[in-house]
Amino acid sequence: MAEPDRGYTRWRLILPVLAVPVLVLGFLTAGLFVWALSDEGDPRAGALKKVTCAEALAFGGASAPAHAQVGNCTMQQGIDTAYTAVLRMPREDVRGWLRETYPKAPEARSDASCGALCLDVSHEDGLPATAGAHVVQVRVEYVNAETARMRFSAFTM
Repeated sequence: MAEPDRGYTRWRLILPVLAVPVLVLGFLTAGLFVWALSDEGDPRAGALKKVTCAEALAFGGASAPAHAQVGNCTMQQGIDTAYTAVLRMPREDVRGWLRETYPKAPEARSDASCGALCLDVSHEDGLPATAGAHVVQVRVEYVNAETARMRFSAFTM
């Protein structure tokens, strides 16, 4: 009767013992790379933060309209930065404020997809150089015959 190959028997015992640490080290290394490349370092990143409306408007190169009632103003920061402001103002002052704030921008448009008035401004078409934002979007809804609600968004891309 032939004896089994002794080298084969030894490797059958040694390979599983060596494979376990190699696999564990491989998983730990892969996990370390995934963790290092992820942007989940701060659990608060991306959360909405209340800010002053002056700060939110200034990020978009604007200041508060003269007769506006400021509402909720927030900032959200992650890969990009986004400020929002909700204001109420006299309906008759909206177009004048938009023209005064963004004189080089195209005229505000009125269509059913965006409310009573819409304005989208970027650095290419009239956003002031002082603005920290890359794009500003203004959406206006008429509350009643005298009042308009303006939603102002300024963000980077």
